[in-house]
Amino acid sequence: MKVLLLPALKDNYMYLLIDEDTKECACVDPVEPEKVLSAVKKEGVKLTTVITTHHHLDHAGGNKELVEMARDLKLTVLGGDDRIDSLTRKVAHNDEFKVGKLNVRCLFTPCHTTGHICYFVTGDKGEDPAVFTGDTLFVAGCGRFFEGTPDQMKKALIDTLANLPAQTKVYCGHEYSIQNLKFALHVEPTNQDTLKKMAWAQAQRNKDQPTIPSTIEEEMKYNPFMRVKQAGVLDFTGTSDPVKTMGFLRSAKDNFKG
Repeated sequence: MKVLLLPALKDNYMYLLIDEDTKECACVDPVEPEKVLSAVKKEGVKLTTVITTHHHLDHAGGNKELVEMARDLKLTVLGGDDRIDSLTRKVAHNDEFKVGKLNVRCLFTPCHTTGHICYFVTGDKGEDPAVFTGDTLFVAGCGRFFEGTPDQMKKALIDTLANLPAQTKVYCGHEYSIQNLKFALHVEPTNQDTLKKMAWAQAQRNKDQPTIPSTIEEEMKYNPFMRVKQAGVLDFTGTSDPVKTMGFLRSAKDNFKG
């Protein structure tokens, strides 16, 4: 399994998911099709699949153009929302498909949008699994609740994503890490894991390097939205209820100037 990061627009990430055995690959949220096809050519792989996390234009807005530009490939376009351009297969929770020999399992994570899907990828070589989280889970943060509720985001983050293997690499949809970590330190100012991650992330960004991927294990240490049962976060929110804590955190983050 190889994952190639492709920066796009202002702060988006697209990805190529490559099965190194068969040389088949999928692209995740290919909002800049020309950049995707250039990377496919450079890597010498065969693009078969478009994986879409959600319908927002900065994620799904390149689907139609990509399908047209690569019409000879007859791409399969997957997603969990009828609003996604050029959709050929609508997927639901626990649906599975293959990219070469790689297995991809769909995780329904509604909240940011009602049809948001995360994609959990495993190979047969014993390598660490990966999850493409779109705008549900970011490094040290989560997406805005545009079409959902705190209860839905709690289920998405705590009941679904937090139960993936700890070593799962998290590939999210945006480079938001510095701002998210600033908020995380606002919530838990003495969290040593957050302080270390901030120092590392700032060094990465100073070199114009990405802060992606993190891991599920890491997110549990410094992401306040993944820590809604931890004492430091509960003290900040003033409630012991994880759903109310999630709602409080999102409201606080939405109004955070940092």
